[in-house]
Amino acid sequence: MNAPKKSQETSAPSRAGDRVAKVIARAGICSRREAEVLIEQGRVSVNGEALTQPGVKVTADDIVRVDGEKLPALEPPRLWRYSKPPGLVTSHKDERGRETVFDTLPLYMPRVISIGRLDLNSEGLLLLTNDGTLARSMEHPSRGWTRRYRVRVHGDIKDGMFDSLARGVTVEGVNYGPVQVKLDRKPGVNSWLTVTLKEGKNREIRRVMEHVGLKVNRLMRTAYGPFQLGSLKPGEITEMPHKVLKEQLGADLPGFQKSAGKNSRKK
Repeated sequence: MNAPKKSQETSAPSRAGDRVAKVIARAGICSRREAEVLIEQGRVSVNGEALTQPGVKVTADDIVRVDGEKLPALEPPRLWRYSKPPGLVTSHKDERGRETVFDTLPLYMPRVISIGRLDLNSEGLLLLTNDGTLARSMEHPSRGWTRRYRVRVHGDIKDGMFDSLARGVTVEGVNYGPVQVKLDRKPGVNSWLTVTLKEGKNREIRRVMEHVGLKVNRLMRTAYGPFQLGSLKPGEITEMPHKVLKEQLGADLPGFQKSAGKNSRKK
């Protein structure tokens, strides 16, 4: 197949194959959105010709390179549960030079991306995958998956103070959907809550708790949809078995690695 021409890049014609950004994300290089930025920067080529528009589609016969490097051979989608310790950034690079989640992963791991994020001081379950398309699918609100957290807060718990959160609130111009809160125990000035939500916007729990007069001093995600933190200790990672992925993500997802399911390991 011939290299795409500039006129093709501009008009983004419909032809067989997938969009370049999707192919790059599927290869585990980065997210689809990040791939589109790389394309706009001229860092992606197809059959030797640099692209500047993300609309071009490619097939298995095309040679796609990012920064001059050919995309790695396509692996089947894989998924890991990782117990994120506090103090790590959930990104591949940090402009302030802070340690990231991906700096701590075992050397045997392929390049992976996170499904959703946990902020710097949050901890607990973080799902990782080598497949950008799978990540987007699992993050999409249409799945209706809940995220569950154990949250320690400082402040006085009063009857009915969480009722407004259950209906959804607006904080500083940001609309938050329903947040379910259950008081687990109140040993003193700090109380433990179980918080369940579906959106997972940036710093959502911390902001809605501040809205009702409470300050979060510990936040741990224990579940993301059907996937549980379980007994994983901080820094441990385990790959999900093929059978579980099929059960939870649907039989229409092809090519899962049948040998998945290694024991938990630390770096």
